[in-house]
Amino acid sequence: MNITLLIITLVLAYLLGSTATAVWIGKIFHNVDVREHGSGNAGATNVIRVLGWGTGIPVLFLDILKGWIAGMLPVFFNLAGRGTALMTDFQIAAGIAAVLGHILPVFAGFRGGKGVATICGVMLAIHPAVTLSCLGVFLIVLFVSAYVSLASMTAGVAFPFLLMLVFGTPSVVLRIFSFIVAAALLFTHRKNIKRLLRGEEPKFIRKNKS
Repeated sequence: MNITLLIITLVLAYLLGSTATAVWIGKIFHNVDVREHGSGNAGATNVIRVLGWGTGIPVLFLDILKGWIAGMLPVFFNLAGRGTALMTDFQIAAGIAAVLGHILPVFAGFRGGKGVATICGVMLAIHPAVTLSCLGVFLIVLFVSAYVSLASMTAGVAFPFLLMLVFGTPSVVLRIFSFIVAAALLFTHRKNIKRLLRGEEPKFIRKNKS
């Protein structure tokens, strides 16, 4: 194993995660810092609320894409054999670095988003089947409740159970990581949980804005 190449991979993954798409696109095309509006979160959901679908969907796509690329960096650099548990472990490490970059972006004053879309991209690179299943859970809960936060948390909590009970994985690290993802999503949404309990959480309502 090439330690130097692994370190380079992790640094690149963090820098990739630090590309603050919500902040940059908002400022470039609307002269608006989305962190100063709406929920204050630099994520696609808040961009859609503040600036509309036309801006929010590209942000969502780019956040997922940067997670996917970060998750694929170990494969691109051939750090281990494809399909092996070791390769999965390296992909998880790169994914964590990317999500950390999204939450604490060096290019945007360390004020980023919650990392849901980036985590989705990472998991698409590592285990597409379980990721698409979690996406199905997300869409069902969103359709029924209209709460993005609740849908995100439900999909996150479903992730480890779908992984181990339905799909399976040879990687012990991935099993542990799945529970960490679920716990992390609950932690980063703790304010949303309080608002949900108080009945103050805003529902996902489409906003059109040119």
